[in-house]
Amino acid sequence: MALRTCSLCFAGLCLLLAWVPPLPGEQPNQLTSAERAAGFRLLFDGKSFNGWKQQGNWTIVEQALYSGRGGGGLTCVAKQIPDDFELRFQWKVARGSNSGVYYRPGQYEYQILDNAVHIDGKNPRTSAASLYFCMAPSRDVTRPVGKWNDGRIVCQGSIIQHWLNGQKVIDFDYTDKRWSQPVALLKKRGGTLSARGRALFLQDHGDPVWYRTIRLRTIPKEETIPHQTVQPALIPPEIRKAEEEKLRRIIENRRRQKAAP
Repeated sequence: MALRTCSLCFAGLCLLLAWVPPLPGEQPNQLTSAERAAGFRLLFDGKSFNGWKQQGNWTIVEQALYSGRGGGGLTCVAKQIPDDFELRFQWKVARGSNSGVYYRPGQYEYQILDNAVHIDGKNPRTSAASLYFCMAPSRDVTRPVGKWNDGRIVCQGSIIQHWLNGQKVIDFDYTDKRWSQPVALLKKRGGTLSARGRALFLQDHGDPVWYRTIRLRTIPKEETIPHQTVQPALIPPEIRKAEEEKLRRIIENRRRQKAAP
């Protein structure tokens, strides 16, 4: 048993170091032999909603989960997100679309966005692949609207990594005092980075969005992920001012909701 655990750990570490996005033309919704060896599980089979719960507004189009008319998000009920994990998925959006991948309790979101058109694309902290309203990606490496993007989230302990199209754009330890300001900002919005334990949730804003090839693995205790802090993109002063106003509205709306009979 110990030998098997060690082998899985080694396979997972090698996969972390060597991972590249799928090549164009590769069949979606399949695990590679390396992913199987590392312990990945495929969460969507490309043809059914087995293991998923929704309100009826999501459909399956060309082997992808699709929503474009509003009605609620899509929840994976087959498996809860482990505390330490690696999640890989493909996504694409239409012009101006906005969505998100929620992977821990509260406002813990990998942003999905058309950066070029949607207003959130003006602020790096709310752009595609950001830890929404907390940590900005180092740069914009999104593909053109209508093209598939390869997303990846790796979390172990207090380290959070977001990847996009083979590039690591976020890597930080949220207990590091350097990041106290963005951590506090997210907490004001309603997110606590120490929170754990939720089902994977795909957000629906009523905009056309597609997801496929969603796979998840638990990172074993014996494995230590490679970690090197990535400097987030700078937030211009005028964007910070708009961000403060947006936060003020969020807090005010929350107060109104609590006060409502």
